[in-house]
Amino acid sequence: MAQYLVLIYENEDAWEKAGQAGIDLAMKEHTEFGERNGKALQGGNALQPTTTATSIRSDGAGSFTVTDGPFLETKEALGGYYVIDADDLDGAIKIAKQVPARYGGVEVRPVMVFD
Repeated sequence: MAQYLVLIYENEDAWEKAGQAGIDLAMKEHTEFGERNGKALQGGNALQPTTTATSIRSDGAGSFTVTDGPFLETKEALGGYYVIDADDLDGAIKIAKQVPARYGGVEVRPVMVFD
């Protein structure tokens, strides 16, 4: 069994337009996803909007530059994630296809294991 990170990327503007009804529907869909895949889920969370992000980059000389906002401005932003267990990538993809991402999509990446 391996662990995979399922990153949820969606359009933040679409969420703003969806209003409370859209948020309530998404919560229902994520709850149902959790109920269907509870054995595989190891964790997950929603993230605050990119307007709350702080980016930190080394300048290569021992100092850091700290700026408000994400590293990149894109139409779709990382909005949440799940950590799942699956036998292999095909199994992880099968689970990831069920993740509600009404205004975007998901990315699946294996978690690196250090021995």
